[in-house]
Amino acid sequence: MNINFLCELLIKIISMGTVMDEGSYLRETWNQLDAFIVFTSMLDMILAGVDIPAIKILRLLRTLRPLRVISHNVSMKLMVNALFGSIGSITNVSVVVVAVWSMFAIFAINVFAGKMFKCDIGTYTYNTKFECNSNGGSWIRSLQNFDDFFLAMLTLFNVA
Repeated sequence: MNINFLCELLIKIISMGTVMDEGSYLRETWNQLDAFIVFTSMLDMILAGVDIPAIKILRLLRTLRPLRVISHNVSMKLMVNALFGSIGSITNVSVVVVAVWSMFAIFAINVFAGKMFKCDIGTYTYNTKFECNSNGGSWIRSLQNFDDFFLAMLTLFNVA
């Protein structure tokens, strides 16, 4: 399989040129990724019999092989390029969301800190510590609570 990919790479390089011309093979980012995947696959195939721990890292690059599908599919290229192009906008929205959640987390800490407990038996049956303890249960802190900033943010994330 690697030999087929290498032959495809060589044919494209011969027909399009390597780097120098405007439409050369290695001028496009997707083709650079494709060439990198092919060369690492060939290097992995050549070093298959060698048992050096550092070479095992090279074998991890096998996970990049499915990216070859993206480089051959125009629609997927368009989607991935649009996704990478929108990273800046996604980051801006994330900053705004974290700022708003921070305000709500601080408010919730002031209002609900130390009040999010439940009974370990009959969670919705026993609503007070006295009822829970008198029926053999333990009054425990809920996993989602507002006792500190990190837990408040995590609870708001779970609610959202």
